[in-house]
Amino acid sequence: MGTVTRVGVSFEPELLSQFDSLIAKKGYTNRSEAIRDLVRKNILDSEIKDEKTDIIGTITLVYDHDAGDVTNKLLHLQHHHSQEISSTTHIHMDEHLCLEVLVVEGKAKRARELTDNIKAIKGVLQGELVVAGRKSK
Repeated sequence: MGTVTRVGVSFEPELLSQFDSLIAKKGYTNRSEAIRDLVRKNILDSEIKDEKTDIIGTITLVYDHDAGDVTNKLLHLQHHHSQEISSTTHIHMDEHLCLEVLVVEGKAKRARELTDNIKAIKGVLQGELVVAGRKSK
């Protein structure tokens, strides 16, 4: 990691108590690492709001394959976005429900559009984009 710079942070007692409880539940060994993770997440969240930022992440969706033409609509949409989708994993949850995970990379705007289009299909019960990070150029 190299050199680190120490900074001071002030907390109200109640907020510090809540923070300490949270980081203990999550298994952090110290406050510094928890604060660094929060800062990293906020920086990433800020950067990916730029529609032109290259990202890598996943779209996780759950759908009822018996609902209308959901399977064909999802396949058509995925083929239309083949530039952004690196791979897919499909799991049969039960006789009707399917879980799919799409690994996506490319412009943040396109990944968000794909996620929104997936969630709008009748039969899709859940859909979420999780950005793992910025894609290195």
